[in-house]
Amino acid sequence: MMKKILLGLTQAELKAVAESLGMPAFTGTQIAKWLYNKHVRSIEEMTNISKDNRARLSQSYEVGCAEPIDAQRSKDGTVKYLFPVRTTAAKVGETDEKHTPKKFVEAVYIPEEDRATLCVSCEVGCKMNCLFCQTGKQGFDGYLTAADILNQIYSLPERETLTNVVFMGQGEPMDNLDNVLRTTELLTAQYAYGWSPKRITVSSIGIPGKLKRFLEESDCHVAISLHSPLHEQRLELIPGEKAMPITEIVELLRNYDFAHQRRLSFEYIVFGGVNDTKVHAQEIVKLLDGLYCRVNLIRFHQIPNVHLKGTDDHKMLAFRDYLTAHGVFSTIRASRGEDIYAACGLLSTAQKIAQERKH
Repeated sequence: MMKKILLGLTQAELKAVAESLGMPAFTGTQIAKWLYNKHVRSIEEMTNISKDNRARLSQSYEVGCAEPIDAQRSKDGTVKYLFPVRTTAAKVGETDEKHTPKKFVEAVYIPEEDRATLCVSCEVGCKMNCLFCQTGKQGFDGYLTAADILNQIYSLPERETLTNVVFMGQGEPMDNLDNVLRTTELLTAQYAYGWSPKRITVSSIGIPGKLKRFLEESDCHVAISLHSPLHEQRLELIPGEKAMPITEIVELLRNYDFAHQRRLSFEYIVFGGVNDTKVHAQEIVKLLDGLYCRVNLIRFHQIPNVHLKGTDDHKMLAFRDYLTAHGVFSTIRASRGEDIYAACGLLSTAQKIAQERKH
């Protein structure tokens, strides 16, 4: 019989598990501490639970964590980890999880002087098929459960150094919103990780209904994938523009407070000769007028079989300076991990191809 997974369950759910097995409810609180404070790898390590109760728990449950199977290390300290996926759900909110061997997702550890950020994935592949992203070329292969999203933090070798987590890896977070919200709940709950929501940023291209729900149910920072202020061009880059145009996203965002409660940023990959002109900068200023936010300009990491290319430093600086001079605070994100499989989807795609060749 396939065992159920404890990782990703809330304290209330862990209490219910304990009671269902004939244990006192406080055993669930003990399990939560062993999981989210001690990061145990097995139930046997939960030594303040009686031996009989540990055995009973082990008959039906396991912790559910999994170590990374590969790591690409950059000379700048960035590390891209490849994690095996233990469970996926075919539908959002599906409770009948299925163990799924030979699927993989990436997480990228980015150390800096005063902080260390982990970029986590929330899906195997992605439905969005953005032109510039390798993950979308994989197709969609399942929603990660909260256990497998959280495992990227739980089993990270550098876990104790983490200061921030960003949901900017494989998959669209709003497409898997239930599991993303469950993960952020555990990261911010006092019985679990106890982080401030300000240490967490969740990105989105904009999903009708889902983005609004996230803004109302979470206090985490928000990052919107912009990449072009022009409807037709953004549609070419991001097919999701058809369902929720960037103008609708901005109008929705105007209803929320980003001056005090949390930060709003717009991610803008700069493509040479595509979206790096003064006209684009002018349109961004118009689009974001009066909105308290920042724009992060990002250098493009080349991916196979895509004609897009990066722009030069002179244009990046000119673009940033124009936006900032016209009231839109902008930064150029430092490019990290260029000497490894740094762009989203490259390492997991290579692993997927290797698995397919074996069969």
